[in-house]
Amino acid sequence: MKSETIFLYSVVLLIIILVLFFLIRTFIRFYAKKKNLEQKDVSKVGFVVDTFHELVSKLKDKERELEVLRQEAENRAAAIEGYNENILQSVPSGVMSFDEEMRITKLNLAAEKILEVDAEKIIGKHHSYILNKQISDLLNDRKFIERAEVSYLTPSGKKIWLGLTSSPLKNMEGRKIGQLLIFTDLTHLKAFESQMELRARLSSLGELSGGIAHELRNPMGVIAGYTKLLSKKADDSSKPIVDAISKEIVVMDRIISDFLSFAKPAELNISDIDLKTIIKNCIDTLVNEKNAIKLNLDINRLPVIKGDEILLRQAFTNLIQNAVEAMPQGGELSIRASTKDLPEISISDTGHGISENILDKIFLPFFTTKDRGTGLGLAIVHKIVVSHGGSISVESHDKTTTFKIRFPL
Repeated sequence: MKSETIFLYSVVLLIIILVLFFLIRTFIRFYAKKKNLEQKDVSKVGFVVDTFHELVSKLKDKERELEVLRQEAENRAAAIEGYNENILQSVPSGVMSFDEEMRITKLNLAAEKILEVDAEKIIGKHHSYILNKQISDLLNDRKFIERAEVSYLTPSGKKIWLGLTSSPLKNMEGRKIGQLLIFTDLTHLKAFESQMELRARLSSLGELSGGIAHELRNPMGVIAGYTKLLSKKADDSSKPIVDAISKEIVVMDRIISDFLSFAKPAELNISDIDLKTIIKNCIDTLVNEKNAIKLNLDINRLPVIKGDEILLRQAFTNLIQNAVEAMPQGGELSIRASTKDLPEISISDTGHGISENILDKIFLPFFTTKDRGTGLGLAIVHKIVVSHGGSISVESHDKTTTFKIRFPL
């Protein structure tokens, strides 16, 4: 019984030991398998993490490259924009751009100077705010204008001539986004054309005047001779009539002399001329306390030029005398000099002024507004100035008349 019991206990114990062994082995295998799986999972996660970090690093490298490229593109764009702006501001012609509502969006320095405006004050304004009706009407049509010449009155009251071109403003895609206006100051060119046209007319009139003067001088000489004989034989009652005839003959002789002076080709005796001295001598002769004229003189910047002293003295004498005669009750005479481009002398008086409808006629021979005069004074002045290679122009507004004479260096 005991042996059977022992055997039974032994079998049970063996079974228990086998079960435990089996359980332990199973547990060990299960644990080992689980550990291997965990190791594999860890390896996979590590691979993913490493790959992710590598991609992030590459993305950051690409981001840095893109940032460099973006910065370079911005720098190039800024350089191109600055270069285009430099070109725009350096162009001697005026340039103005407008948006679709015809508001001013841009203008360059030349446009500011020509129109006498401040860009900061007119940007965003409608074009009619600054431009006159003639130009505004052209812009309102929104058509391509190849060439147009219009007059323009600046805020300072100066009348100028503009040659302008207008065209639609388009973007890179060719879509219309506004209007573009380009213009040039033609004032000096128009004045030069006018001077050349006047010079040709005066040349023809000069030849005609010379022929008339020669034809008149001989009969006038005969009349003067007979008048002298008549004066010797005239009684007291007739003597005033003869004297009156003699005076008129003197006047006629002076007119004929002016005709001949105007008709005679200008032969210059060239030498170095100090214009300051010539002008001051003319002033000393023509302006005094009796005239009740206030004198403003600023001619110290005038350079020495090449010219004929006698003819230039005659020209300035005529101009200053005209200014004095225009102010019989007194006034202000201003003579100023500028050497910005070429030597320029302006002679201004505060007399009665000159009507705009006769401004383009005052240099014509025989045209005068005086009761007595030949109308050759300013024609001779014009001839003298042109013969020196210069130009002369006149402006008159608010009873102020200004003659401007420009000479080549």
